Amino acid sequence: MNRLIAAAVALGGLACLLHARPLAQERVQFIVPGTPQISAVDAIKPVPRLPDGKVDLTGPWVGGGSNADIERDGGLKPGELPLLPWAQTLRESRKEENEPYTTCLPMSVPRVNPYPWKIAMTYTGKGLSHIYILHETGDAGAHRVVYMDGRGHPADPVPTWWGHSVGWFEDDTLVIDTVGYNDRFWFDSRGTPHTDQLHTIERFTRLNFGTLVNEFTLDDPGAFSRPVYLTFTATHIRPDLDLMEFICLEDNQYGIAGGFAPAQPDR
Repeated sequence: MNRLIAAAVALGGLACLLHARPLAQERVQFIVPGTPQISAVDAIKPVPRLPDGKVDLTGPWVGGGSNADIERDGGLKPGELPLLPWAQTLRESRKEENEPYTTCLPMSVPRVNPYPWKIAMTYTGKGLSHIYILHETGDAGAHRVVYMDGRGHPADPVPTWWGHSVGWFEDDTLVIDTVGYNDRFWFDSRGTPHTDQLHTIERFTRLNFGTLVNEFTLDDPGAFSRPVYLTFTATHIRPDLDLMEFICLEDNQYGIAGGFAPAQPDR
């Protein structure tokens, strides 16, 4: 009898949790399934530095960008995202199951997901030349390249998923300026759109060992009535862990297991 009562209580609790899930999703910005984060004690340790004296931004990190809703994830209140009427209508017409990410296409900027990512750096005899931003899952086998050698943007860049990124340091803040995006990716699962006029500026600042802040400027006169300023915060995962291998290529239909349909060409 005691076992039956315990089972009934457990089932009742599960039902309550499932019923409360939609409300919880409205409150939670980031859910990190199975990714152990750094302890509170270690998180407040000093910012580490590289041999050349620059701040070490390597990570791995989790969070630090948009996922479910760029407006909410970036710190804005509902309705504050200044979408143009056509962009607002398009977002309202989109369905989460049609988003390109579910068929293994790149997330792009500033999208992240509940899995780790990290920053890798390449040096030459002249110093830091490239930064690579690597996601455990979500970049469709590609990686984002940030040119740190002083070059500028090409006059007429070919539109790509990650755009053309150049970067530099302002004291301990990494600044990344990107243009040349295509208009195919979504900013979030909600379907927030953009155009190929998109220009972004990211300012990454490591506050302590466990916290990385991304001050994000979004400027797209094709889809927004004015520039948008957002703030995202990433957390260091447990230091003894690293990115795991994950393979997801276009048309691999990764999302089918979750009941997702391929993205529509006109979306």
